[in-house]
Amino acid sequence: MAEPRLAVHGGAWNIPDELWPAHREGCAKAHASGMAVLARGGPAVEAVAAAIRVMEDDPTFDAGRGSFLNERGEVELDAGVMEGRRLASGAVLGVSRVKNPIDLAVYIMTQDPHCLYTGEGGQRLAERAGLPLVEPTYHVLERELATHRRIVAGDRAPLAQAWTDRAGDTVGAIALDASGDLAAGNSTGGVLHKAVGRVGDAPLIGSGFYADNERGAVLCTGWGEPIMRSGMAMRGLFLMERHPPKRAAELAVEHLRRRVGGYGGMLLMRPDGVCGAAYNTGRMAFRLEPAGDRPA
Repeated sequence: MAEPRLAVHGGAWNIPDELWPAHREGCAKAHASGMAVLARGGPAVEAVAAAIRVMEDDPTFDAGRGSFLNERGEVELDAGVMEGRRLASGAVLGVSRVKNPIDLAVYIMTQDPHCLYTGEGGQRLAERAGLPLVEPTYHVLERELATHRRIVAGDRAPLAQAWTDRAGDTVGAIALDASGDLAAGNSTGGVLHKAVGRVGDAPLIGSGFYADNERGAVLCTGWGEPIMRSGMAMRGLFLMERHPPKRAAELAVEHLRRRVGGYGGMLLMRPDGVCGAAYNTGRMAFRLEPAGDRPA
């Protein structure tokens, strides 16, 4: 029997002091929800989904309700999940009517022969699966509409430091259950004022997340294009073969900045549940179990 472990993140950027308490509280609630699943003997995938669902429903974060809007003022939501025993995965890109995209990703992983769906195909699958659907406006908050209107009117200030000051509150979770199985998942609304159809690293297997019982699990968050180009997720996993999780994460994030000028953060978990985190933005919202690394 393994000792259950859970790590969650709520994004890496220069989170200002006035927003920091909400980020800490949101991560704490998500962590508690996932740990409740593990405490009753539930599987890692269920714990990951439970934690992410809390953050998708929390407008503090750029996932689910409260997500950034694209250039047309619409939401396009992405999510992905993977389990480490069979290396099964599921992901969905660019949906707007699915209340909790992480639930659709789990359904794809567990019930469907395919690994990834996009847009209309993903929403049709959610309907057939009986998952909760909402009007696209459900996910749109007035604060994001106001930002969108400013940008459309010609005010580029919200975009000026997008990668460091407002990189995004992508959310995710890694879990180890009592059976020794790992799982990892991410959910996001993407970057501010993104092009229609743009997808970053967060929902992509091997890019934004990965889980393998033999190697460990990883989550990435931040500026998706450099994260993908630098191979940060898999680099972190390979580095963990020679370094403790925290140091492996630090080296992977250093490579992200040095090689491609990227900003972001990473969570790593070894097969025994030991966790580590690193980031090169002003702050990263996260919570690890057991308590070791803590956000700044």
